[in-house]
Amino acid sequence: MAPVKRIKLGSQGLEVSAQGLGCMGMSAFYGPPKPEPEMIALIHHAINSGITFLDTSDVYGPHTNEILLGKALKEGMRERVELATKFGIIFADGKMEIHGDPAYVRAACEASLKRLDVDCIDLYYQHRIDSKVPIEVTIGELKKLVEEGKIKYIGLSEASASTIRRAHAIHPITAVQLEWSLWSRDVEEEIVPTYRELGIGIVAYSPLGQGFFSSGAKLLENISTDDVRRVHFPRLQPENLDHNKMLFDLVNEMAAKKGCTTSQLALAWVHHQGDDVCPIPGTTKIGNFNENIKALSVKLTPEEMTELEFIAAADAVKGDRYISGVTTYKNSETPPLSSWKAS
Repeated sequence: MAPVKRIKLGSQGLEVSAQGLGCMGMSAFYGPPKPEPEMIALIHHAINSGITFLDTSDVYGPHTNEILLGKALKEGMRERVELATKFGIIFADGKMEIHGDPAYVRAACEASLKRLDVDCIDLYYQHRIDSKVPIEVTIGELKKLVEEGKIKYIGLSEASASTIRRAHAIHPITAVQLEWSLWSRDVEEEIVPTYRELGIGIVAYSPLGQGFFSSGAKLLENISTDDVRRVHFPRLQPENLDHNKMLFDLVNEMAAKKGCTTSQLALAWVHHQGDDVCPIPGTTKIGNFNENIKALSVKLTPEEMTELEFIAAADAVKGDRYISGVTTYKNSETPPLSSWKAS
């Protein structure tokens, strides 16, 4: 296997493996938590394979995924990875709350440092934008955490172009996490160009469409009854799935001609968006990890890129990304700074 190349993520000095590992599914949302020893073995396998950019969040579990990574990064492993985690989401009484006030930001960071058992977080994201708190206030507190050495780089997730501009004016934003894949391309018109103008790296989460490009419509046959994909992702619901299966079939057909798997082709398409983009596919199986890493070796010609983008045109997918009420970059604006009154 060829060595995994390194890329500069953003323009602030962060360097990561060209592909990362999303760790969420090991502990939360995609069915019950997986056995801890197996997940630690998977994380170690990833690191030893050259995939060193690890992504987690305090809401995964909640908290248990960070604890898992803390255990996995013992005995010299911490120095070999770029560790990213997030703050800002709380589930209370079955509802999602978003928090970005300074006191919460600081408390969340301190708690993540303790669970991860590290002195500093490499990349610290605001997981979703708090529409009640001016982004300048949230970034101001994150800037203090950088100055104190508790975090190295600041990131945002699902942030609009204007929110990013306001945030970047307070402190340079290193990376933004967004959903970008063959079936989620609505960021390409305005969001991605803004990030590139500002020199901000792009971390593409769900680059396999929540697992859709791994197994297509059979995905729902293979996941547990408590997997959130059964309810919370409209594109995987019966009223949309038959239509979306046609997209999978076309990509699968192209992959067969190419001599790779459908997931490798879908990941390769994300890689070919540029060296400022790092996809972070998640998995809980070493076999799937080994398949995903091979996407780095799949080369696509301009003609193949054109064909893929024709297959996966912006209107090719039926259904929203999330159920209504889930915050995304489209509703991530915050109030003006002049309106802020600290509580």
